[in-house]
Amino acid sequence: MCSATSRRSAGMSLIEVVVFIVVLGIGIAGTVILFNQLTSASVDPLVRKQALALSNSLLEEIELRAFTYCDPDDAAVFTAGNPGACTTAESIGPNEPSANAETRYAVPLFDNVNDYDGFSMAGASIRGADGSTVGGLNGYSVSVTVANAGADFGLAAAEALLITVTTVHAGTGTTVSLQGYRFRYAPNSP
Repeated sequence: MCSATSRRSAGMSLIEVVVFIVVLGIGIAGTVILFNQLTSASVDPLVRKQALALSNSLLEEIELRAFTYCDPDDAAVFTAGNPGACTTAESIGPNEPSANAETRYAVPLFDNVNDYDGFSMAGASIRGADGSTVGGLNGYSVSVTVANAGADFGLAAAEALLITVTTVHAGTGTTVSLQGYRFRYAPNSP
């Protein structure tokens, strides 16, 4: 009787080995799936941070531009208290004729918040404020909209602007949209 018990406890049966292999296979498969998901998700924060940096830098650049009644090239830019006092009154969108259109990269440069409405850049054409190209951004596109928003603050609609900068990464579909307000500066306003 003793010899039968010792023979039985000396090894594993075929069924026990098969069950062990199945359980081990399920565990390894689960680990591989989890590792794959973590690896693919680890790229998303990098893409999101880059899109956020692009949107943030362009929004800051735009918010630092003038927002007055007159075009900043107008002689009355610092004295005009209303659009009627300007030779060239500002309006949303680039307001110079196409022969002398302002751009972000070449003289004459964008000089007013309004000028950026409808501005966009993508991939290899993404440049810094100094005009130099920024490498490694081929999958990104950036667009800007500027809209009257004074009513949001109980003002006349044209007294404040809502600036929206949207960056999209084509490969992942990641979209970052930042908004900022710019209020009109008019030292002699009534």
